[in-house]
Amino acid sequence: MQASIPALTDPVQRYVARAADTCLIHAQRLSEWCGHAPILEEDIALANIALDLIGQSRALFSHLGQQMATPHTEDQLAFLREERDYLNVSLAELPRGDYAFTMLRNLVLAVFLRLLWERLMKSADPELAAIAAKAIKETRYHQEHAGDWVIRLGQGTDESQRRITQALQRLWPYTSELFESDEVDAAAQAQGVGPAWGDLHAQWDAEVRAVLTEAGLTPPAVSPFRSTGKRGVHTEHMGFLLAEMQHLQRSYPGAVW
Repeated sequence: MQASIPALTDPVQRYVARAADTCLIHAQRLSEWCGHAPILEEDIALANIALDLIGQSRALFSHLGQQMATPHTEDQLAFLREERDYLNVSLAELPRGDYAFTMLRNLVLAVFLRLLWERLMKSADPELAAIAAKAIKETRYHQEHAGDWVIRLGQGTDESQRRITQALQRLWPYTSELFESDEVDAAAQAQGVGPAWGDLHAQWDAEVRAVLTEAGLTPPAVSPFRSTGKRGVHTEHMGFLLAEMQHLQRSYPGAVW
């Protein structure tokens, strides 16, 4: 069994890992739709979105691995860490759910990531700025695609309205974690690497609510609940996801296609 690599301790490296892990785990959940989407066109669309997110995570991991005291490859960072060393938001790791849940999660994360990439394009780290400049083009499409579906479901049949309403009730409490700023954000902001995630909240809220309003949906009241995935404390679903995701690299160290 392949041993795990050491945990990231530098706050700026953890800042980059939060974005990389969120893209990676979100992509893993989206890939579960391959062959199961309601129509062929959406099967292809979701596979392509997942591939875009994997590409974004690869670029971030490659850059991150070069900054570490002991360099690591993108594959090592993606597949050879312990559960508590992954720093994705909990929202990304929740089970696939139905199509309404998937589209709403896609919207919530796409708007957030687009706003993050916009800020990172001005990063003092030139490579990070270049990664963001490429990623934002893909993420704009992800946002448009998800937004169209949320509106379509909200304005659709009684069944589609029921499902998208249930998805909103389940998903919304997890959005607060996106905007919890801490010492990791403070370090990245102080060094000009990127914004505190909390600074993105007002614009994110306005854009997401505009789509929800058009779909005839009202977000639940703010909840005191806070998920903690980006601090490495995950839901019960994360271990099962990683067991499947890491199996090949753990069982056959260094395996490549």
